[in-house]
Amino acid sequence: MPDLTDKRLARPPGQAVPFQVTVGAVAIRETPAPDGLVSTFALHGEVVDVFREEGEFALVQCQRDRYVGWALMEALSAPVRPVTHKVSALRTYAFSEADLKSSPHFMLSLGARVVATGRQEGPWIECARAGWVHEGHLAGLDVYEDDPAAVAFRFLGSPYLWGGRESLGLDCSGLLQQAFEACCVLLPRDSDMQMAWAGAEVSGPETDCNALKRFCRGDIVFWEGHAGILTAPDTLLHANAHHMAVAEEPLAEAVERIGKIVGPVLSVRRIDLAAGRGKRPAWLTA
Repeated sequence: MPDLTDKRLARPPGQAVPFQVTVGAVAIRETPAPDGLVSTFALHGEVVDVFREEGEFALVQCQRDRYVGWALMEALSAPVRPVTHKVSALRTYAFSEADLKSSPHFMLSLGARVVATGRQEGPWIECARAGWVHEGHLAGLDVYEDDPAAVAFRFLGSPYLWGGRESLGLDCSGLLQQAFEACCVLLPRDSDMQMAWAGAEVSGPETDCNALKRFCRGDIVFWEGHAGILTAPDTLLHANAHHMAVAEEPLAEAVERIGKIVGPVLSVRRIDLAAGRGKRPAWLTA
């Protein structure tokens, strides 16, 4: 279970006011500066608790995964409105009118939440604080995928971005978060936290691939500071700095290359989707 006293997760002191992300995505930074190191992103419709403001930034904690950092205040709005749908396409636009020729307000990525107002014109649904979104790119909040590896594969070729968790850029743990959340299982944000919580261990440290017969599609492979998902017992999909993108490659090649940089595989873990689906993780309720 993740360490909830970790500064990345520890609730800041003082009273908080909930705000909602009303841009496509907002960076959560380590410092209140435009060039502050990005820790993660909060997507449209997600809720953050605002503790204090400093200049144009606010110190926030993401309700979704407890992550703490600084977000641009202009990207947030109050009061919080209950979301009704989620984005099911890899990416889509929120348009200014119910017309594909109209100017888009911004892009929405897989997993973003929207608030449908009830107005619909043809295939277009009006979403508060966003615009008009095509109904074919939205799903109900109770609709989920069954194969996290298939969801992760949809991001193939997306550029690597430290702290990213959207289709325009994401890192290794962000990819896993998005893939499993689409299957209704929420993982912690960073790979070390994921290894501390995610499912049951299939295998401990491995310096070779002799144990491949124990692995299966959907297993998560962890190194020091890195993680990826298996699309087959011998094939790894991961967002990585070597390819600077989400890439699929033979597991043996990844083990050899990554091992020279950070060391051997630390763990291979398997998540029971049926057992975890829809349940609020213990690390969020502690």
